Amino acid sequence: MIFEPETVKGFRDFLPPESLKRDAVKKIVEKWFRLYGFMPVDTAMVEFDELMKPDNLPNEEEDEAISDRFRLQDKGGRKLGLRYEFTFQLARIFRENPNIKLPFKRYQIGEVFRDEPVSARRFRQFTQCDADIIGDQTINADAECLALFSDILKELKVNFEIQINNRKLLNSIIESVEIRQIKNVMKEVDKIDKIGVDEVKNNLKKYADTNQIITLLKLLEKDIKFFKENAFSGIDELEELIEDCKLYGISLKFNPLLTRGFGYYTGNIFEIVEKGKKDSIAGGGRYDRTVGKYAGKEIPAVGISFGLERLTESANVKIENLPQALLISINQDVISADLAKKLRKAGVSCSIEFGKPSKGLDYANSLKIPFVVFIGEEEVGNKKFKLRNMETGKEELLSEKQLIRVLS
Repeated sequence: MIFEPETVKGFRDFLPPESLKRDAVKKIVEKWFRLYGFMPVDTAMVEFDELMKPDNLPNEEEDEAISDRFRLQDKGGRKLGLRYEFTFQLARIFRENPNIKLPFKRYQIGEVFRDEPVSARRFRQFTQCDADIIGDQTINADAECLALFSDILKELKVNFEIQINNRKLLNSIIESVEIRQIKNVMKEVDKIDKIGVDEVKNNLKKYADTNQIITLLKLLEKDIKFFKENAFSGIDELEELIEDCKLYGISLKFNPLLTRGFGYYTGNIFEIVEKGKKDSIAGGGRYDRTVGKYAGKEIPAVGISFGLERLTESANVKIENLPQALLISINQDVISADLAKKLRKAGVSCSIEFGKPSKGLDYANSLKIPFVVFIGEEEVGNKKFKLRNMETGKEELLSEKQLIRVLS
């Protein structure tokens, strides 16, 4: 049988123009990370499987992403795995680097892997973008993460809504109905938007009786005022987050059904959705019992996370043309190479076509290169270069300095 190479299921390649849009979005994301004072971190792609196992994380249930991790084994027989996210790695980092100055604001952009079922918008490899504030227990840190992502979305012209809830509040609500298997009930409640109330009611029968289920679902329709008046846990943290976000001009929507998938969340949680669409484009929250696990102490932490691919789908961003200019050398190769060197030094992306002008023009049209520079004997003799705007067809003779100024 002849081998016919193809992309592995659940993985994909990015080619222009999609790769150019993706790169433009990534630059905007990283720009805002830095503007908010977050510093870049890059972690190992492979970890010991023991670090990723659920019994080494601060929750008794196995999260879906953890069970879907890619497992490996090296030649020494060591059990390893590919990272499925970045947050769990922080526990190792703070064990190995105990002198990191707090609060520590870090960001990371990189590939993560999950061995899970594939769909039209779900892949086994994707680029995750995280921003975390470690060592700050104030709710203002939660608000800063939301303000950061809000600014990113505004520049990308995405119409969004921020939904918030609190894990302490969810626990308090479920406990008030005297249901014991809190984590399992949370997982079912989280499915209401996906499978509907009736099916969730049926699933909840494994953990509660009919009266408990009815009471629980009625409670989950209440507003913040009700939970405040009845002294439910976590509601003060939510109110403080709402007030802190006003400092940034951000409005929030309380969603008592919001649970977030990972079991390590301990306080405020949030999701950002694009208006008119169901899928979230970012999520996060406070996880105060994860980072200090191996350091022997509790280290407060909060963060926001999103996939670059999904954000790119929603983004409205100007895509940079590469190259910006094509130099067509008509038997003037030395001068063309010298001009290309000067343009690149001025920050202008350019390529050189050594050959027939017609071939160069066809190439420029196919790649939508906005400018073409003709370098022939006549132009060189007059110490001028002919610049053509490929969109308008307009041509003009420019000196070297004029040409560099126009293109840069």
